[in-house]
Amino acid sequence: MLPAMSAWTGTSARGDLMGRMNEPPRLPEGSFAAWSRDRLALARRGADECGDVWQLEPGTYVVATAGPCEEVLHRAQDFPKPPSPLFPPLKRADSAPTPEEHSHARAARMRGLRPQAVAARIGEIAPGTARFADQWPAGRDVEILPVVRPVLAEVGVRYLFSEDAPALLPFAWQLFVARELLVRPSRWVWPRWVPTSARRFRTRQQVAFTNALRPIVRRRRSSGRLGDDALGHMLRPSSRYGLLPEEAVLDTLPGITVATFETPSRAAGWIMLHLARYPRAADRIAAEASSLPTDPAATTSTHLDSLPYTQALVREVLRLHPPSWLLTRRATQQTRLADYTIDAGSTVLVCPYTAHRDAREHSEPDRFRPERWLDDSGSPAKPGVFLAFGTGPHGCEGAALAMAMLTLLTAQIARRYHLSEPPGPEPSYQVTTFEGLATAGLRLRATVRG
Repeated sequence: MLPAMSAWTGTSARGDLMGRMNEPPRLPEGSFAAWSRDRLALARRGADECGDVWQLEPGTYVVATAGPCEEVLHRAQDFPKPPSPLFPPLKRADSAPTPEEHSHARAARMRGLRPQAVAARIGEIAPGTARFADQWPAGRDVEILPVVRPVLAEVGVRYLFSEDAPALLPFAWQLFVARELLVRPSRWVWPRWVPTSARRFRTRQQVAFTNALRPIVRRRRSSGRLGDDALGHMLRPSSRYGLLPEEAVLDTLPGITVATFETPSRAAGWIMLHLARYPRAADRIAAEASSLPTDPAATTSTHLDSLPYTQALVREVLRLHPPSWLLTRRATQQTRLADYTIDAGSTVLVCPYTAHRDAREHSEPDRFRPERWLDDSGSPAKPGVFLAFGTGPHGCEGAALAMAMLTLLTAQIARRYHLSEPPGPEPSYQVTTFEGLATAGLRLRATVRG
């Protein structure tokens, strides 16, 4: 951690101290061009050859190992998360919510996503995952991501909006389409104020989603039936800041609506690939899943707790292939990290992908071994050990929901099927790293268990 500076009496002394520190090492032949060609390989090479922190290009640093990654994510004032450009608040002529109101809205939204809230609603999450397993077209190769994403979208949107989910699901899907257009790799990086076709499409979909959600908010408030879902939590007055303005509620929901299914879908691809490649692990999950109730709606948090190996496998896949494998932060001031100087204004890339392969934290770090999470030493709460959902003030607020969705989906699939990859020497998918780690084009075949 950053040592205390109480012994230094002025900013000049502090600056002298910083000035005497070394910059992080530069990876030979490292550059943005090399990075764009193979991000994962360069990230591994940087961690192996340079250690905790290394310099990609002047002003851009990669934090590669567990301890420094944990430190950056917790030091939110020194390394704040840049504002997301994907779904910014809509511009309005008047009645625009203040930054403080947006902050209160995010806090209210998180109340509906905390672990206790998710645990109370497992019976609403389980039916969607079981329905996906029931409807899998067995006996033929199926491309995974296009079939799992709509299922998880339905589960996620229903968690947020309960009985109003069917009316909002088409608009949520269009928000996802807009997101995909925005994050698509391009030769040109346009300033945020340039109204590109993708940004205009995004704005139209945000407006459509907001227009569909607004009457739902007004109906719930006027009737007094706010609901027990995530939206209901946002509509309840708080003792700290009272009733949230309608526009603050509406502004803060597009991003989390897409996030409830976009990131878990990427994770689901990796999980199903591992079920196909490790049949003994899949058999163990199938045996564990036999304890789930016949009626998925009767599933409770107790049933979820009875799936420790399934949860361990999900966690191990997320360790090896974190969907959000690279997190961007920006240094607000010159500071110290892992005995190196980080200049103010620098871009700091936190890399859970390499942190999860830190041999100081995980024995045999490249080996797939779910059992490590069942050992006494395999606690995900240990600093730096598990960063698939981030950590600190900006850790993923949907982590509990994602883990519940993925655990139940894994259990239901393994309970019903053996999975296998198509025959052939080449993998049936392509690893993509832009805006997340995914198995693009992954195809698998399901065979009904005897």
